[in-house]
Amino acid sequence: MSARFYDPDALRFDRPTFPFRMAPDGYATRRQLRADGLRPGGQEAIQIMWFSNRRRRTGQPPTIRVAYLYRIDRAKPVRPMTPGRAAALAAAMLARRTCPNCRTDAGYCIPPTLGTCVPCAYPDEQRTA
Repeated sequence: MSARFYDPDALRFDRPTFPFRMAPDGYATRRQLRADGLRPGGQEAIQIMWFSNRRRRTGQPPTIRVAYLYRIDRAKPVRPMTPGRAAALAAAMLARRTCPNCRTDAGYCIPPTLGTCVPCAYPDEQRTA
């Protein structure tokens, strides 16, 4: 384990910092909290840091990765979905599925790389099929 990332008193970093797999018990990431139906609730986070060796194959130096952890006992329950939020989410998803050219619901989220539905993006290929 890397001792350079061990700073539980936040003297070197802006918050308490621990090396990878050395965080104290009782902490979880946002995803782990969400899986338990919780949210951070505005509390201060601690961080874990480690070197990432994913770039070893390309010859680039390793990068420092960071993950934030929150106390489980201070986490709050997830806010329930209100009818207004559900309607706003449905409208946003409808906008992502609507083709700007033909104004039809494509039935899937339109890829930003195309900007339109597949039949509008490739009209010649659709005629031959």
